[in-house]
Amino acid sequence: MKNSLSYKGFYGSVEFSDEDNIFFGRIIGINDHITYEGDSVKSLRKDFNAAVDEYINVCAELGKEPEKPYKGSFNVRIEPVLHRQLVIYSTSHGKSLNSVVSEAISNYVC
Repeated sequence: MKNSLSYKGFYGSVEFSDEDNIFFGRIIGINDHITYEGDSVKSLRKDFNAAVDEYINVCAELGKEPEKPYKGSFNVRIEPVLHRQLVIYSTSHGKSLNSVVSEAISNYVC
């Protein structure tokens, strides 16, 4: 089961309100707050795509670049012992710490 939508490189959450009997969500990974909704999966996807298109158009009208959903960097806090083990592993394998962490995450999520 997938609880997200994607369109033109943007991703959106998918939630359901039993009380209102609608699907809803927001574009994730950007600072602007953009939401969409629908009473079916088809209408939710249509409203999501329209929200992305509208966001891109508004940005163009304002002379602003649309915010890219992900920039590729983030901070991770881990236990000092694990940090030490990662440094030893990456150094002994001739790799950077970033490449080892990226490989580990890639192996986990892909």
